[in-house]
Amino acid sequence: MTVAIVGAGAAGAAIAYALRDADADVTVFEKSRGVCGRAATRRKEGCRYDYGANYVKDDDERVTRLLTEELDTNGLVEVEEPVWTFDSAGEISPGRDSDERKWTYEDGITQLAKRLFAATDATVQRETRVETVAREEGRWSLADAADTVLGSFDTVVLTPPAPQTAELLAAMAWDDDRRVAAHDAVAAVDYASVFTAVLHYPFTLDRSWYALIDTDGEHPVGWLAREELKPGHVPEGESLLVAQMGHDWSGDRIDDDRDQVLREAVGHVAELLDDDRFAAPDWTDRQGWRYALPDGGVTGDAHRSTEDAGLYFAGDWVAGEARVHAALRNGFAVGERIVEARNAKTY
Repeated sequence: MTVAIVGAGAAGAAIAYALRDADADVTVFEKSRGVCGRAATRRKEGCRYDYGANYVKDDDERVTRLLTEELDTNGLVEVEEPVWTFDSAGEISPGRDSDERKWTYEDGITQLAKRLFAATDATVQRETRVETVAREEGRWSLADAADTVLGSFDTVVLTPPAPQTAELLAAMAWDDDRRVAAHDAVAAVDYASVFTAVLHYPFTLDRSWYALIDTDGEHPVGWLAREELKPGHVPEGESLLVAQMGHDWSGDRIDDDRDQVLREAVGHVAELLDDDRFAAPDWTDRQGWRYALPDGGVTGDAHRSTEDAGLYFAGDWVAGEARVHAALRNGFAVGERIVEARNAKTY
């Protein structure tokens, strides 16, 4: 059985892992240079920082077992400090602390996908953007923007954000009502944009919380986290804030000049912390995530109707929950259904 996975994010990595013992020839096509999608890590000035998803929660028993027992646990770290809240007026309060565990890695959250792929024989082709998918003589053919054929496969799994998956479905050479129904269902998934500001300071921040979350959804800052509380991420005596700006605020500015948006974000962070020192970080980074968080998930089962033809969909937008553990869980489920289909069919 030959399987193509479009996208090397958390869901794609989980699918490859689920297929590791299935006697399957798996190829993963990833448009960027890295893996793990929005669970992303960068390095700068001696710091490591998770600038998309901040950590993996222990909300799923299967995922917890994966991180703590199945994969290499070397460098797996836990954020122990609590998450506090603030409102639209910027009033900060305790109250989001819970018993949930928050995991990442000393080398950053992208290690999750790297370790999943390392446990498989899957081939990961980075910097390879799939532009067209076609159904030809009972198999799936993939090609890039230059119309270079990337291969022919029994099974294809599409894991990009729903709007990009919908584009692939719209252009897909497959004259079948199931494709049309799947496209309409996938295209209906709404997404929120998020602008991320990364702010470094040559001093320590003396606060009792790891992160702050806006409970009203109306403040310019949606989430503010202290990366120095993740072991191995920030040198001692320094602070690194990762600000995920609010959905409305980010959506209104996602196409604006990134440096100007960053300057505005810095001002809002300094105001929230009520400390002028935070208006002057000594270095910064930023990322605009156009398709950051799905608003709910795909409805109905039209996206499942294509599975008997070997076309599957996976991701947090399929799971209906914008969390890394949800993407992993969905990826495992899709991988298991592919194995079941293989066992019921001779390729």
